[in-house]
Amino acid sequence: MRPASSPSICHEFEIPAASTGQRLDQFLSQQDLPFSRSQIARRIDEGEVLVDGRPSKPGHRLRKGQRVVFVPPPPQPSDLAKEAIPLDVLFEDRHLIVLHKPAGMVVHPAPGHSSGTLVNALLHHCGELPFPPRYVDDSEDGDEIPPELEDAQASPSAAAARTAAPTQLSIGGKQRPGIVHRLDQGTSGVLVVAKDEPTLIGLQAQFQAHSIRRRYLAIVEGTPSAAGSFSTRYGRHPTDRKRFTGRSGAKHAVTHFRVLEPLPEGPAALVEVSLETGRTHQIRVHFSEAGLPLLGDPLYGSHRPNRGTLLRSLGQALARQALHAAVLGFQHPITQTWLEYSTPAPADFQEALSRLRGPMLSLAPQAPSGGSA
Repeated sequence: MRPASSPSICHEFEIPAASTGQRLDQFLSQQDLPFSRSQIARRIDEGEVLVDGRPSKPGHRLRKGQRVVFVPPPPQPSDLAKEAIPLDVLFEDRHLIVLHKPAGMVVHPAPGHSSGTLVNALLHHCGELPFPPRYVDDSEDGDEIPPELEDAQASPSAAAARTAAPTQLSIGGKQRPGIVHRLDQGTSGVLVVAKDEPTLIGLQAQFQAHSIRRRYLAIVEGTPSAAGSFSTRYGRHPTDRKRFTGRSGAKHAVTHFRVLEPLPEGPAALVEVSLETGRTHQIRVHFSEAGLPLLGDPLYGSHRPNRGTLLRSLGQALARQALHAAVLGFQHPITQTWLEYSTPAPADFQEALSRLRGPMLSLAPQAPSGGSA
């Protein structure tokens, strides 16, 4: 395929003396393009990069004065609907968006949830994209690492990221966001979404390295110890495919917690939870299998016959797990600056907390440690 025939943006470069002897893929990865080096190498192999008018190879050694022309392929429209759903945006630039997901919103379309999702809202919010990269490892488990991990830092300049206006989505050859991690439908809180491929890869790398700062607030039934950890095997439940378990499975899952406030009317407790791993339903499973289910959890909740009337009524009123992703901190993959954001728990969570404190207590809920950017 000849790049000149594609109706896309054309990038042209004249090789300076300082780049003599440099590999073609390395040179292009250092330019202000939304591609990692691995992605660029594939584009070169597809014939979308010409050197002095001819297709080349990723390892081609450049000479001073050579003319390099790169025309990425035109975008492919997403098959997902764009919906004008309001978003609570905490931060946004040309590479990523940080937002507060309300309880009840599904992150990605799935059977039974074909519309009204966060992805549908982001497609409308971010609009049309000028041109996309064509390849991405679209794993949405933050613990999975794509083969391009070593190229996570091959990305557009930090100065451009700090000064440019928000740009459009550019993931996997389609107009869609890069989902780095998910929150369950019933869980509220802070979420980060990548807009371009190098940012997605860089965030995935941080999740794998456990350098992301994540703090959750949860109301658990029962009386936990003042602090503790769960370190278990993890996988699908052997008989119920909708559930997960920390009692079997090939993966490893680690959850840490500390009690912020005992709730005598339950008995229950407000706990702060931090994650080393990000398995599906991890917090809910670990506490439930320890005999401390999250208040209101419809899947892993308590069915104890001696459960108090107040816990039962509050759980029914919530109709979801009392879990809030309160703090998210990470290094911006492009600017290398640390970003950290926090949001308060929603009103239904706060109401349940107030009822469980009892009439003699009027303390405000304690915030998790750490501030916001």
